[in-house]
This record gives sequence, C-alpha cells and structure tokens, in this order.
Amino acid sequence: MDSIATSNLAKDARKAGQRVGLAGDTIVIRGGKPLRGTVDVRGAKNLATKAMVAALLGETPSILQDVPAISDVQIVSRMLEAYGVAVTSPEDGVLVLDPVNVARAHFAEIDALAGSSRIPILFCGPLLHSLGEALIPDLGGCRIGDRPIDFHLDALRAFGAVVDKSYEGIRITAPDGLSGANIELPYPSVGATEQVLLTAVRASGVTELKNAAIEPEIMDLIAILQKMGAIIWTEPNRTIFIEGVEHLKGYTHRAIFDRNEAASWASAALVTGGDIFVKGAKQLELMTFLNVYRKAGGEFEVAEDGIRFWHPGGALKAVQVETDVHPGFMTDWQQPLIVALTQAEGVSTVHETVYENRFGFTEALVEMGANIVVHQDGLESLTRRVPRRKLEQAAVITGPTPLHAADVRVPDLRGGFSYLIAALAAEGTSRVTNLGLISRGYEHFVDKLTDLGADFTVEA
Repeated sequence: MDSIATSNLAKDARKAGQRVGLAGDTIVIRGGKPLRGTVDVRGAKNLATKAMVAALLGETPSILQDVPAISDVQIVSRMLEAYGVAVTSPEDGVLVLDPVNVARAHFAEIDALAGSSRIPILFCGPLLHSLGEALIPDLGGCRIGDRPIDFHLDALRAFGAVVDKSYEGIRITAPDGLSGANIELPYPSVGATEQVLLTAVRASGVTELKNAAIEPEIMDLIAILQKMGAIIWTEPNRTIFIEGVEHLKGYTHRAIFDRNEAASWASAALVTGGDIFVKGAKQLELMTFLNVYRKAGGEFEVAEDGIRFWHPGGALKAVQVETDVHPGFMTDWQQPLIVALTQAEGVSTVHETVYENRFGFTEALVEMGANIVVHQDGLESLTRRVPRRKLEQAAVITGPTPLHAADVRVPDLRGGFSYLIAALAAEGTSRVTNLGLISRGYEHFVDKLTDLGADFTVEA
C-alpha cells in the first residue's frame, strides 16, 4: 500500500473511532492469555444499515431495535439527516427514523460521508421514488477488492432509471418513473439484491429477480419491507417476486443478530484456548460455521439465549474451507478463523471465492510467525464443492506455528479483528494501529475485551 493510501486509511480509522468514542487508535496487547466470559451481540451491521435506508420509503416513522453502536450506523444516520430524515434514539439500541421532511441534500455533505461507506448506492431507489433524483459520489468501505457497482446500475436502468456519470459522481434520474423489471444477476450479490428490493417495492408493476442473494440479512430486510406494506414472494432457486405498491408506511422491527461478530468471538475463543458465551447468537444462521468449527476441533453448546464456544484442549485439526454466498461459508468468517487455523496440526486450505483481495491481512500474520502461503490464482481440488471463480484466491496454512508479538496496522474491518485475536494469542506485547476501522462493525469491542479478561491498553 502506498503512502497516500496508508495515510487515507489512517484518517478513515481515526474518524471511525471518533464516531463511537474510542479513546485512541492504537491498542497495546499483552498476549498469551485465554479469553473467558460473556459477550453480547446485537443487530447485524449488514441489516441495520440497510433497514435504516428502507425507512426512506415509508410515509410514517420507523422504529429499529437492537441497533449496534458502530461507526457505520453513525455514518448512515448522518446521511439520512442530510436528506431531511429525523433520526433520534430514545433509548440505547433503538432508532426512530422519521422521513416526513425528506429533501435534496447538499452534494458536498454526502460526498464527505460517502468516503467512509458503501451504503450511498442503496439510497438510489428510495431517493428516486421520493425526490426523482439521486446523486451518488465515489464510494468507500473496506479495501478488500474490486466491488463494482455495475450490478446496481444495470438493475436501476432495468427499472427505467437514467444513469449519468460525471466528475462529481453518478447522477441518477427517473424522468418517466420506475417500472417493474425482469432482472437476473450474474452473481447472487447481496448489495445488488438489496438494491432491487429497495427499488422494486414502489415501482409500478411486478419485478422478477433471478439469482438473488438469500442471506439471513436479506430475508430480514424482506420482512421489514413486508411490514411496511410491500408484497414480496420468495421462491426456490434464488427467485424473488416483488409487486410494486404506491405507498409504504413505517415499520417496527428488531434486527437479526450479527452472525459475523458471533463467529469472530468464536474464533477468538479457539485461538486463545478460551471459553466465550456469545449471548444473542442463534444456531440456524450459523450452521455452516458451526460445522467447520467442530471439524477444526472447537466445541460449542447451543442455549436458548446464545451459544458457548470453547477450546476443549488438545490439538486443533486442519480443515478445508470454501467461502460462498449463503448458505455457504461466509467470506467474513474466514479471516478470524484463519488465525485459529495457524494453530491446527497439518495443512488447512481456505478458498476465497467472493472477494479477490481478502488475503492481504495474512502478511502480518506471517510476520507474527504463521506459515501461510497465498495462491493468487486459487487452487484446484478434487474435494471442492464451490465452483471456481475467475478472481478467486487460496490460502494454505500449515501449523501449528507459535505466534509472537508484532506491530501491525489494521487493513480492513474483519482483518483488523483478526489482528486483535492474533495479538491476544501471541507471546509478548503487540501494537495494533488503525483501531478505529474495527469499530465499523464491532460494537464496544474494547469493553468486551475487558470483560473477557484481555490484558491491554488503548493509547490516546
């Protein structure tokens, strides 16, 4: 990463941390101590922010519950406020979103916020219905590969939108309104599926979406839209039908739990030899992860109010993992798990088929003593279930290899959490900078580390 990109990443990290009140952007971790205790997980980052955008479609206020206190929620709140939506929080974890005064926003204000998030593209459908226009600046987010917005723009064009690109960004209009369309995605993209749903619910006529994403967060968004008055059918083979309606009302909804955070703490328990009860975690949405966790030698116990994860002692086992869209193994799960796999006996292979640049974080793990080789063009395997993709990669992890302390810089959200747990498992004292990036998706993670008995200090 060049010096300009490094500087920009550091700025993004500081801003993200400041939004949630982090005391500093560097954490000093004294590792080698098992994590033990309980952590709470609230609403999913990948649902809460999209549910907030959905509130733009209603004619009355919406109430979203179990909202995590993360940086991305703060960003979307400010964007909604820029468009005239009143955002209030009457109590912890609850947002009231009132769209009655929706109006055009100043481009400079949206542009300043967009550099920290990829959510702005999802504003298009709701804004076209409300204002007849959407101006989308350059998009930010984690630097984990090329996340093209072509799927989004092609879908909007199918509804009748006109897309014009300029030096400012992308201007989208709907001079003849939006009409239902037949859309087939080339890949079951979560973002593109959300785009179609948020646009189709108020487009005239019926929309058929083929090869749609069906992640639990997508189904939760569909539940929200149905509460608002939308008519949506989900059918086999990743097909969704949406019958457009003229008016939608606000919703009251409790967000689905964050399965990415739950899996991250599970991996933390495994690599540190710990025992963590993840309150709020549910079995159904984590079944694929739980299978791999068990195969790797981890133990878990499902309770009504959460799942306990622990290292039972003895050696961990090498596994083969292939990331995929739901119901496959989530790409967000593999980064923390790879840290645990450095302690497994034998050779583990992780095939990353969703993003083409998600193994950059492994360089720091190698500096800490891990034996990880990244194959930029992926690897063939007779036992694979997920078809190969053009831009996939593979990471081969040979273990066990003791981890030692190092000074590392957080590259992205999930990679950042992986560095935390690697430092917690390592012998010696590590310094992890760009801490604020982790706050984009992990609520109160510093407090949770304290509750789990971690030995660390945050540098102001």
